[in-house]
Amino acid sequence: MNRLRTSFVAIMLLLFATVGHATIDAYTFSSPAQEQRFRSLIQELRCPRCQNESLAGSDAPVARDLKDRVYLMVQEGKSNDQIKKFLVARYGVFVIYRPPMQGHTLWLWVGPWLLAAVVLWAVIVRLRERSRQQAVPLSAEEQERLRQLLHEEKSAP
Repeated sequence: MNRLRTSFVAIMLLLFATVGHATIDAYTFSSPAQEQRFRSLIQELRCPRCQNESLAGSDAPVARDLKDRVYLMVQEGKSNDQIKKFLVARYGVFVIYRPPMQGHTLWLWVGPWLLAAVVLWAVIVRLRERSRQQAVPLSAEEQERLRQLLHEEKSAP
């Protein structure tokens, strides 16, 4: 009985230890507008470690550190642009979900449209080739040979 009780206590301690590990973001703000600005920023910023996950949705250690850093910068009165520039300088343009249109990000904005245009052009060229191949009339020799083949096919048992 004593062993069962010890096992039960050990299991309960393990369960509570994992619950205690969960993090709660307890940020205090001087105004609702400041809180809204913070929430908006962490939604717009991508976690550098996670693939396609915002800071708000990530629980990675680097994401928690960045949320704390963004919180401090908001408290210091930094603008959204200043905060984003700071993070881009450290982590690259990848950290922003909607990167600005610049020389090195131009392919992100133009690439999909360019690819769609190339695919559309290829489809149009292929359809034109197919219609030209179908519209070419047979020469007199080819028509005679076709008649012979059809006649042979009809007379065959």
